[in-house]
Amino acid sequence: MTTPSSPAEVGGATAAVLAHGDEAGIALRHLVLRPRDADGPARARRLAELGIGGRRPVPAFDAVSRDFALRMEAPLAGVNLIDDRGQYFAGLHAPPSEEPPVPEDGAAPPPAESGAGREDGADSEERALPSEMAFCPHVVARRRALVLEDIHDFARFSVDPVVDLLNVRSYLGAPLMDPSGIALGTIWVVDHEPRRWGREGLAVVKELAAELTERIQSGEFRDDGPSGA
Repeated sequence: MTTPSSPAEVGGATAAVLAHGDEAGIALRHLVLRPRDADGPARARRLAELGIGGRRPVPAFDAVSRDFALRMEAPLAGVNLIDDRGQYFAGLHAPPSEEPPVPEDGAAPPPAESGAGREDGADSEERALPSEMAFCPHVVARRRALVLEDIHDFARFSVDPVVDLLNVRSYLGAPLMDPSGIALGTIWVVDHEPRRWGREGLAVVKELAAELTERIQSGEFRDDGPSGA
């Protein structure tokens, strides 16, 4: 199993998830029961009102993700926002790889890194996932933090395609709760090994989620450009 070690490699693995979407979707519908999320359209409108609805990487969110990963001594962290089109990594941190990834099937390498500093304004679909996949949609729908110290211990989550494609073994995430009562997205961290996040880790992710939500409300991350609404 290859472990993605940069935002570009995460993007490549994400593309692989999307490429097998139909097959993965069938498995997920039978094995993973995601809580019903009735806030999709309202969430999309609220993200647009806050100026963070453009489905593009946000350098400041990338920085938040990096700081969170360093604090937790974990390889991957991110800020996911979920709209009516699915979820996307508005912020993402993965350690830079020492060597370029070598595709096992001889295909072209993943697209160039799409993290902080991208200026073309295009949608970053390589940093997007359907809302049926991964763990953040569960956090958003339940509006509660989710702690998975060993994903293999949870049958409903262990079958998710991202477990193998991103080599995810443990997850910790909390919702970004808007004053309206809508969960805008999540801040999360994962590891490639089982982790005992414990009460301390849960307290940290909740604290960071509250702080990040306040910064979002203040307008710090607003992007009112052509695709920011």
